[in-house]
Amino acid sequence: MKLLFDLLPVLLFFAAYKTTDIYVATAVAIAASLGQIGWLRLRRQPIEPMQWTSLGIIVIFGGMTLFLRDETFIKWKPTVLYGAFAAALLGARLIRGRNLIQLMLGKQIKLPEPIWTRLNYAWAGFFVLQAVLNLWVAYGFSTDTWVNFKLFGSLGLTVGFVILQALWLGRHIQEDGDAS
Repeated sequence: MKLLFDLLPVLLFFAAYKTTDIYVATAVAIAASLGQIGWLRLRRQPIEPMQWTSLGIIVIFGGMTLFLRDETFIKWKPTVLYGAFAAALLGARLIRGRNLIQLMLGKQIKLPEPIWTRLNYAWAGFFVLQAVLNLWVAYGFSTDTWVNFKLFGSLGLTVGFVILQALWLGRHIQEDGDAS
């Protein structure tokens, strides 16, 4: 259910684009993102930094798209978001010595420290790849293709990446007393 809630702005953007145009779809995505945060606040649920970042980026880039009537800005939104995630993962690790992936998942999974480090770098690399792919599709193909890629391509790549990681991590997961 949480996954569907998290995907709601993208799904509504896609539906609005298919039935209207990029500008209405952008307004719908902004409204849905604001609605998500509002709903979480109303229910007094924690709002993760990733959700605040995503909201800020959609409001800024979506707002520029609507104000300037230029779809380029909304096409940049995924690249900026993925770039921010990659920068956060790398910056936290290289500057502060913190592994954000381990901080997020360390209570659920016990892994040796070198595996956490590889996992952090793998996610950072994946986000960089997604950022570059988004630009390639945004500038190399039609808006229609980009919208389809935004939902199906990016989501498919993410699901595939998570499955591959789960298979890889299965070899390294330790019992409670074995973590190093």
